[in-house]
Amino acid sequence: MISVHMTPVPRGSVVAYRDDGALSQAMGSLVAGQLPPLPPALAGAFVTGILLAIGVAGTDGLAVFAPAVALLLAGPGSSHRHDGRLDWLVPPILRLTEYGFIASVGFAHEVPPLILFLLLGAMAFHHYDTVYRVRQRVYAPSWLATLGLGWEGRMLLVSLGALAGGVTVVFLLLAIYLWCLFGWESATCWLAAPRSGVDAVDLGAHD
Repeated sequence: MISVHMTPVPRGSVVAYRDDGALSQAMGSLVAGQLPPLPPALAGAFVTGILLAIGVAGTDGLAVFAPAVALLLAGPGSSHRHDGRLDWLVPPILRLTEYGFIASVGFAHEVPPLILFLLLGAMAFHHYDTVYRVRQRVYAPSWLATLGLGWEGRMLLVSLGALAGGVTVVFLLLAIYLWCLFGWESATCWLAAPRSGVDAVDLGAHD
């Protein structure tokens, strides 16, 4: 019988998949990694879902407060090492929360499908790129998390757009900004990386 050796995922990889921005990282620093990440992430996703179900359309829809609630709940868990048995579930939960919120706001405010697709596509490209980089140990620079706004920053910006009555404009500008940022940084990073998958280069500051 042939045994297959499975290479374990390096420590810190799950944290990199979270895509935390400056706000979430700051909240995580307050608890110094002492808060398990999975329960808060689940709570944030649950509350976001409830608020979306209550109401999205209009400037008085309760869903506009979902990003703040999700940040308060899931943000403090960002500093944890995510080395628990089920902590790998945290990034998918955060993606579901972020994508679900942005898509719901876009549909409720009748954002043109092309603009909505461009924004979600920019985010999906970045997250796929992050996963592939971590597997190859070609990490993105630490400043990308700040300039990319993080999952919480993008949700908050969309929420502010809803409150201001300019959702379509926010979606369009954010999509253009993220495509330029993530596309340019990814291209320059991969061009600077070695071609061999054995000799990996750390181009960033992920722990």
